[in-house]
Amino acid sequence: MSTRTFRITVRGVFDGLTTDQRSELLARAAEHDVLRAAFTAEGHLSYDLAARSAFTFRFADSGEAEEDILEATERAEEAAKAWLDRRGCSYKNLRSSAEDLSQAPLGKRQRRAAAEKYS
Repeated sequence: MSTRTFRITVRGVFDGLTTDQRSELLARAAEHDVLRAAFTAEGHLSYDLAARSAFTFRFADSGEAEEDILEATERAEEAAKAWLDRRGCSYKNLRSSAEDLSQAPLGKRQRRAAAEKYS
């Protein structure tokens, strides 16, 4: 059985940030810029408080079976909640989506490479 790679996105909205919390997030905004966003095992947080109070965590995980994506999604949600809770940040509208990359459609270049490999 092959290992499957999962990409999990956890989205939400900061709720009722204190002045100190907002200041800390704004001070660290460069490291959480959406242009630096990546799917990582520990999770990458991105936000733009100047535009809106929404945030996105991106996680990379893996599993052996298709059903493992459910556990990976739970782990991602718990990790996002833990990050927010450690900083005392309230949040709302937390939702997750997950993608099994083994099930993702191939892009044009990937289809061409696969066709050349098997021809």
